Amino acid sequence: MELSISYDKITESLKQAEADGRSFLYEYETYNLLADSGAESVPRTSLLLKGTRPSNEELCALPGDKVVLKIISPTIFHKTELGGVRIVEKQPGKVRSTWRRMMDEIPEKFASLIEAGSAHAPENYKGLEGDKLRKAISADIKGVLMCEFMPPDSDAFGNELLVSLRRTREFGMVITAGLGGTDTELYANRFRKGLAVVSASTDLTSGEEFFELFKKTIAYEKLAGLTRGQQRIISDDQLIECFTSFIMMGNQFSPTNSETQFVLDELEVNPFAFTDYQMVPLDGICRFSRAHELPNPRPCEKIGMLLHPRSIAIIGVSSTRMNFGRIILNNIVANGFPKEKVTLIKKGCDIIDNVKCVPDTASMEEPVDLFIVAISAKQVPELAEDLIQNRRAETVMLIPGGLGETEESEQIAADLKRQINEVHTAADCGPVFVGGNCLGIRSRTGSYDTIFIPPEKLEKKSNSPLGKRSAFISQSGAFLVTRVSKMAQIDPAYMISIGNQIDLTAGDFIEWCSTQDDLDVIAVYMEGFNDMDGLAFCRAVRKAVIAGKEVVFYKAGRTPEGQSATSGHTASVAGDYMVCESCVKQAGAMVADNFTQFMDLYLLANLFHGKKAEGNSFAAISGAGFEAVGMADNIQGDDFSMRMAEFSDNTLERITDMLKKARIDSLVSAKNPLDINPASNDRMHVEMASIAAADKDVDGIVLGLDPLSPEVQALPEGVREGESLDSSESIANLLPAFVADCPKPVIAVVDAGRLYDDLVRRLEDGGVAVFRSCDRAVAALAKYLECRIYADNFRCRFCE
Repeated sequence: MELSISYDKITESLKQAEADGRSFLYEYETYNLLADSGAESVPRTSLLLKGTRPSNEELCALPGDKVVLKIISPTIFHKTELGGVRIVEKQPGKVRSTWRRMMDEIPEKFASLIEAGSAHAPENYKGLEGDKLRKAISADIKGVLMCEFMPPDSDAFGNELLVSLRRTREFGMVITAGLGGTDTELYANRFRKGLAVVSASTDLTSGEEFFELFKKTIAYEKLAGLTRGQQRIISDDQLIECFTSFIMMGNQFSPTNSETQFVLDELEVNPFAFTDYQMVPLDGICRFSRAHELPNPRPCEKIGMLLHPRSIAIIGVSSTRMNFGRIILNNIVANGFPKEKVTLIKKGCDIIDNVKCVPDTASMEEPVDLFIVAISAKQVPELAEDLIQNRRAETVMLIPGGLGETEESEQIAADLKRQINEVHTAADCGPVFVGGNCLGIRSRTGSYDTIFIPPEKLEKKSNSPLGKRSAFISQSGAFLVTRVSKMAQIDPAYMISIGNQIDLTAGDFIEWCSTQDDLDVIAVYMEGFNDMDGLAFCRAVRKAVIAGKEVVFYKAGRTPEGQSATSGHTASVAGDYMVCESCVKQAGAMVADNFTQFMDLYLLANLFHGKKAEGNSFAAISGAGFEAVGMADNIQGDDFSMRMAEFSDNTLERITDMLKKARIDSLVSAKNPLDINPASNDRMHVEMASIAAADKDVDGIVLGLDPLSPEVQALPEGVREGESLDSSESIANLLPAFVADCPKPVIAVVDAGRLYDDLVRRLEDGGVAVFRSCDRAVAALAKYLECRIYADNFRCRFCE
């Protein structure tokens, strides 16, 4: 949907406000902006300026029997709490008396709230109190806005709508919509995630797409008359038109638009009310700023040299002890990188561990593909300048921590960042940097490992095929190595610690990964994005997903933003984490809620990348009754849901036949969830799973293996007579073959103690996803299937 929006008129309005010394619009100016954006039902207004005396005719000029009076001040945003919004009869005397009362009472109320500490003090009021504070507030009041009163169709809960644009530091322009009114924050805090408000990047969505997201909220159910006793009060087309208008304005007045003069920092209407099938803005704020230049793009193609270097240089290797630099050297050599292609920068030494040394960078024979910096942070600026100015390397890895992490190092980091940004404008773009505070990188295909963990501390999984088509990118090096240490089945092709992102970002690495045919899965752990890098990250994720890859994401740091009286409601109802989660999901990534879910999704993405994921129904099979019921009890979560598959008549007949053959048909009924009784042996488990997999309504299977059953061979040879994991009829040998051939995802559950660790290990080595509890297995499969379905549909839409 395309609308006719007068960007020139909006720009002119912002220019006029700027000329008046303001970076915001008054409410009536915001209404004018909305009218210029195509809004069809903007209320008529008249500004009653302080110190003037309007005539009776002017006070009665607006239609209707009532008018709304609103205080106008650059420092008062939340008017209702101060009595700054009054509805009065449209009589000259009544309007005048209310106007005067507001001009006197509101400075008193606002000052009292500030002095009591219950309201945020605007910057120009800080340090003032008593009469001085009241006079300052009064001086800032411009007057009272008299607005046309438009009675709403309904005063019921949920019949007010919040719609806003907000410029976020990381993700640029974000649109938010949901339950509006003075209790917006309460609704957002009390309702389950995604029910009160939803947000999306304007860059990554359209009016129609955002409307589909909005349809999941309670606000839509109320407006569309989907609740008992409620009638529809607005059409879907009107909502889509409103969202489209906001998205188009967001993309025009965006920090990423090089042609705009201004950026809309915040444009909020709260609420839109609904009168006679019209959307009527009853309150609006707009803040803006001048557009600024963005950092120069990094040459992401050089990441190929970083991960597949032909030559490496290291500075910071000790000749007398096992410091970080020495560990890095040993790990590089141990992973097969040729010693003759490694150079150490070390004065006073000719050779360390059979690797040649040169006294300084000027003595290197030629520039290297990768230069590893393992010296103290205070030495980095001088070295970095030499590497940049003299083009000593194509890529640089900054191991040292402390760059920009302490108060005294912030300026050093800023200067280094500026220098790197400037060199990227050169014809050769100069070197790219990863780090600082980089734990290192392990590139299996590049035959090197710079992660400075002693090899004895991090298990090498050379025999594990799983993960060899995946990359694990982490801002935290410690998270990277601990997760890989815990995930017995996964051995990533690339383990990349990006540290502080002084140059290369997570988005840059995903951009590069999206073009690599030998990668299927990308796992990402983030703690924070640089300015506008969140949006760049989402664009890269979208590119990777369209290319057929699965992206698993976890974002640390979920503290909600503090509320501020100098801004609208949006920052408090759509805080930093909600915006991040919404935008990354919107790009097509699987967003994990916690560390455990992150590992589960990463595992399933590696195991099931080539499997079908056409729906969200599953078959639950177990010989333990509690487990079968437990699976059915865990098919829904806050942000996922799955349904029990409805077995076809043919499937039910085949199951019944199997039960009869096993002589347990009198004990067990053919249904889903399927309790196959502890009398079922290993082969019965696999054959029942095979029957379920053939059913068209089954999209995945969770199979409880009942290791304590006397009929299941779950113990190693010699522990119990007649039982052996080595038997050709053991579940450890039967299940991996079935899972490998099955086109649908299958998860096994071994809900038992350490006695059965060998069984788990054998299954995992055979490529089976094994969980130790059925609830976690079902939740993981449900989340994975839902994310896969969204990503696959999303991919199809963009590939058409």
